[in-house]
This record gives sequence, C-alpha cells and structure tokens, in this order.
Amino acid sequence: MNYRMIKNILGWILIFEAAFMALPLLTAAIYKEKVFFSFLISIGICLLIGFLLVCRKPKDRTLYSREGFIIVALSWITLSMFGALPFCISGEIPNYIDALFETVSGFTTTGSSIVPAVEELSHAALMWRSFTHWVGGMGVLVFIMAFIPLSGGNNMHIMRAESPGPSVSKLVPKVKTTAMILYLIYIGLTLLEFVLLLFGSVNAFEALNISFATAGTGGFGTKNTSLAEYSSYVQIVVTVFMLLFSINFASFYLIIMRKFKDAFTSEVKTFIGIVLTLIVIITLNSRGVFDTLGDAVKHVSFTVASIISTTGFATADFNEWPQLSRLCLVLAMFLGACAGSTGGGLKISRVIIWVKSIAKEFYILIHPKQIKKVTVDKHPVEHEVVRATNVYMVCYIIVFSVSVLLVSIDNHDLITNFTAVAATINNIGPGLELVGPTSNFAFFSPFTKLVLIFDMLAGRLELFPMLVLFFPGTWKK
Repeated sequence: MNYRMIKNILGWILIFEAAFMALPLLTAAIYKEKVFFSFLISIGICLLIGFLLVCRKPKDRTLYSREGFIIVALSWITLSMFGALPFCISGEIPNYIDALFETVSGFTTTGSSIVPAVEELSHAALMWRSFTHWVGGMGVLVFIMAFIPLSGGNNMHIMRAESPGPSVSKLVPKVKTTAMILYLIYIGLTLLEFVLLLFGSVNAFEALNISFATAGTGGFGTKNTSLAEYSSYVQIVVTVFMLLFSINFASFYLIIMRKFKDAFTSEVKTFIGIVLTLIVIITLNSRGVFDTLGDAVKHVSFTVASIISTTGFATADFNEWPQLSRLCLVLAMFLGACAGSTGGGLKISRVIIWVKSIAKEFYILIHPKQIKKVTVDKHPVEHEVVRATNVYMVCYIIVFSVSVLLVSIDNHDLITNFTAVAATINNIGPGLELVGPTSNFAFFSPFTKLVLIFDMLAGRLELFPMLVLFFPGTWKK
C-alpha cells in the first residue's frame, strides 16, 4: 500500500478545496456578508493541512487498483468533512452532522437538504451549496488530473474508481488529456446554460446557481419552491440541459469530432426512448391535475427530466400525482442517467447489459451447445464487465436493503423510508411522502442522517470504493 502517495493526493484535495472556496468567499465580499470570515478561516485550515500533507513528496508514485479505490473514497470523505466547516463556523448550520449531510449532498450531487428555509442562508452559503454540485458532478479527482500529474501515468485506476458506469475508457491515449476534454465540454455546456438563463431575465447570481446545480445534476436552489416561481422559458431551458447533462460526455466529444453515428449509441437511444415513454404515460395519467394539456406536458417533462437525470429540481408537487405517475417516477429514480454523465442511478448502460445477459441465458437454455456473447452496439462486452455489472447489482440490493432497515429505526412510514434511501443512494434529492419535493430531511435522527450520508457517497462512487474500505483484505500487504 502506497500510503505516502495516498496522503499526498489527499493534501492536493484540500488545497484544491481551498481554491474552490474562493468563489463563495468572493460572493461574501460582493454582498458584504459576515460569513466572509467563516470561509476565510476554512480556506486557511484546508491550506495548512493540505500543505503539510504534500510537503513531503513520495519517492514511489506508483498506484494500483487498490490504491485507486481507497484514494477516491477517502478523497470524497475528506472533501465533505472540510467542506462542511463554513456552515458550522458561520452558524448557518450549527450542527456538524447536519452541515456534513448538506455538504455530502452537495458534492455527491444528490440535492437532499436539511435546510428548512434556503432563502435565509447567505449568498455565499447558497453559492457554496450549488458550486459543490458543479465540483462533484464531473469528479474532483478528474478535475485535478486535468491539471497535475498524480501518479506517474497510472491515473486510469483513479478515473475508473471515480467515473460512473460499468466501464471507463479514454477518449484519447493520455488520461490527462481525456480529463481536460471532459472538463472543457462540461464548462462549455455550463456557460451556455448560464447565458441562456440570463436571456430569461434571471439575475446573474441565480443564473449561476441554477447552472451549477443543473450541470452537476444536483438540484440545490436559491428558493424553497425550487424552480416553480420561474418563467416557462427558464423551466424549458433547464429541462433541456438536465437531459443534456444526463448523456455520456463521450457522445458530445464524438459529435464535436463529427462522428455522429458513433455518438448515438444504444444507451443514448434507449435513454431518449425511456424519457419519451415516461412523459407520455405520466401526462396521460396525471392530466387531470393540471389546468391544460400544455401545462401537463411542461411540468411532466420537467419532472421526468429532473428525476431520471437525478437532478431533483421541481416545478410541481409530484407527491400529489396519481399512483401510476408516482410509481413511474420511482422507476426513473432507479434507472438514472447514462454512464459517463453527471447523473446518478443504476445507469442505462447497466440496465442494457442486464437485459441482454438475461436474454443470453434464455438463449443458452434453449440452445445449450451454442456460444453466445453479450453485445452492445455490435461490440462484445468483456466477461469482466458483465461480471462486475452483476456483482454491482447484488451489492446495490444488499446496501439498499440494509439502509432501509436502519432508516426504519426512526419509525417513519415505509414509503418515506424506501424513497429516502432511493433518493440518496441514487443521488436524486427528493423522494415521496415526508421527503417529497416540498419537504426536507431535517426530521431524521442523527443516526439516520449518517446512514443516508453513507448512501449518498456510496451511490455517487458506484458502491465499490466505499465498500472496499470495509473489506479486510484491502489493508493487508
């Protein structure tokens, strides 16, 4: 185990986090808020500990798969623990577990909140909440890899551990260049949405917050009513960008390279098909809730995009919709976005592999002497990818089930407990009943909040990095 390299990277994480806090610090300065000093102190703490960890450079910079998983898990835990400091120091969220919950929800792009009235938070705190979405959306280690060499050419182990999806590949031969391309696309789409929101008469502060939250598919807003108070133009723009950020960023790269046929993979086509199908079903089922068919299509499209992208914004209280509509939305919670996007959930690519694996087994039952492989886009899927996908499903069911049992200790109703876990492990934000879009997670006990914090981290990191920390063999030489 290369402990010195692990400490070195954790040091860089804290140094970059200090740099990230410069944005809310600047916001506090612009609005002349006292919270300025809370962010200044937090930056000082991050820099001090960060420089202490990086001052001694490791001689051996080699990293293997095991170190990759450990670094990713510990980096996100460290990022969240120190990211909660401004909330506690300022007194805006005085309880550390609550502050940690809010911060983890931000970095993991979940969007579940314990804040009862977000309008009462300072501009700097609101900016920090939304910016954590943007930082966590693409992955903080992917961001760092774009600028500094971490492990002498072994960065792929880190990228695989942090990036969502059953498999990760490089767009170009160098991992650093791949990371830079991904972030350039990410920044470009964020800026485009920001400009379009400005055309919708949204002020710069709110436009920036909404853009950060949409890009990271997080859902933290500046109003308790989420986006319900904004114009139809703004809601349509956000709907489109929630779906765009749900698509594999490799597809955008292929479109830029004019490889249009390769960009529209079976995963992208399936994702679009699922979105359209859900919109039609829910619109027909819940039409009576709205005044006109146009309103129904607008709000349903927004809600489906918000849930399947795992963003969590809301323009209507879908907790009051018919049972079929609510069930469809719960299904969308689990399906999630495409692999390689900023969205959460199980990922469409995994669902495709599972369905094709089942079809393969039935084919072999009928033709036992035949050899058949699982293929996606006419390319055979490696056995290790299929195996890892199946193991992921088993781990997901176990973690989900145990979490629901632990959350049930608080003695809330089943729908609340079930959807609270579904909303956090799939990084969505709102659930149903007591954790619906007009409610929050403040009423849960500290123990339950810690369980949900673990679920948010495990869901964002695709389970394995967090679970590896509890595997005894991880720490053996």
